[in-house]
Amino acid sequence: MTRPHGRWLPLAVLATALAALIASIVWVAGSAPSSPWRPGPGAMTGTVSSTGPVRTLADADRAAERLADRWDLHVGDVMQFSNGYYAELLDRDGKGATAVLIDPGSRTVQLEFGPAMVWNTAYGMMPALDRAGAAAIGPDQAVRIADRWLRDHRPGLHAAEPERFPGYYTLHTLRGDRIVGMLSVHATSGDVWYHTWHGRFLQMQEHPGSR
Repeated sequence: MTRPHGRWLPLAVLATALAALIASIVWVAGSAPSSPWRPGPGAMTGTVSSTGPVRTLADADRAAERLADRWDLHVGDVMQFSNGYYAELLDRDGKGATAVLIDPGSRTVQLEFGPAMVWNTAYGMMPALDRAGAAAIGPDQAVRIADRWLRDHRPGLHAAEPERFPGYYTLHTLRGDRIVGMLSVHATSGDVWYHTWHGRFLQMQEHPGSR
């Protein structure tokens, strides 16, 4: 897969991007997802635009809040990468709901590529697959799966504490104690999806209670 340079892909070509991203899963603990990508009933789609420039973590936080408000969610941690900003959205109980990307050039906020679209069983494109949110894989096992994948595919990196989202976990990847990127582990199959679209990690704004 060729990673977009400097800007995330516009919404108009997300379908093409998703097809390429699905092909980028290079290791699975079980079998690869068998269901094709397609919008499901109640899928959390759509975008919003920031009313002001997005130049800082605080700007990205405010931009993400505009989309979070539509879904009765609020913003958790916000991260800046070389390709733009990432923000996790939390529910009323402070649990992970989904994640969004904020493009500083277009000021667009949209659902994150990959697991947030395809694996998220409550806020993704196929939300009806697991309403109960049951997970065969616990957080400790998710870390072990992630570490095994990183050992084989990103030597020198290891996984941080997992953040649970509906249907999957997302974990920061670390070199020593420094964040490098992130990956996700499917909570039922153990499939691993490395987030290739962020670019280089720059900085993070943590919200109290978001983990």
